[in-house]
Amino acid sequence: MNKMMKLAGVLTLGLLFSGGLLAQNRAEPDSVETQCGALVIQPIVHGTVVVMHEDVVLYVDPYGGAASFVGLPKATHILITDIHGDHLNAETLEALDTEGVTFVVPAAVQEKLPESLKGRTIVVLENGKKKKVDGVKIEAIPMYNLPETEDSGHPKGRGNGYVVTLCDQRIYFSGDTEDIAEMRALKKIDIAFVCMNLPYTMDIHQAASAVLDFKPKVVYPYHYRGQEGLSDVEEFSEQVNEGGHTEVRLRSWYSE
Repeated sequence: MNKMMKLAGVLTLGLLFSGGLLAQNRAEPDSVETQCGALVIQPIVHGTVVVMHEDVVLYVDPYGGAASFVGLPKATHILITDIHGDHLNAETLEALDTEGVTFVVPAAVQEKLPESLKGRTIVVLENGKKKKVDGVKIEAIPMYNLPETEDSGHPKGRGNGYVVTLCDQRIYFSGDTEDIAEMRALKKIDIAFVCMNLPYTMDIHQAASAVLDFKPKVVYPYHYRGQEGLSDVEEFSEQVNEGGHTEVRLRSWYSE
């Protein structure tokens, strides 16, 4: 089957199932045009997203149970950012078909993977390292809380954000982080997924300020459920829109 036809089929499946019982009412898929055809983005829940382009299917921080992924293509790569259960979720990972899938993880995640998955192909990336993994260029970006302390929820060096290049698109997944210097210094990011939930990561003002610095073409606020409920992503959008450089795309990451 032609690759573009495959992607069209994926989009159709997502549209069919987005409002029904299947996949727990996940949001409708989105798409971004590239020089190589459509790149399809499927929000799942919280910090979990599936990105599809040609023969590459990225599952980022699979969470929410296998039912959340019904109707989607099997992953070619699974990227995990950190050890916490909403990122490294053993129940979801063990329920998915991961035979032949390549995992890209920080060392701390590799150590905590379930025994049943330790025979998989696992690529460990440290902060600042980059590697082409099965044809996909992946760079590990620091993610951590401020101020930097050893007992913080997310100490520097433990987890990874990622920049993934698909065709002509550089895609940034923040993981759990605050508005760190490494985020603000990012260059030529086409699509960004940026967290904003207190007290675990950062507030909407920090997130907007960072986005205004590194100027991605498109930003999706995600991972925005905190102790006080959902962050005000509308206000985040208004602050970013004042800069005039970035398109904010709001999607529902949480079923009502």
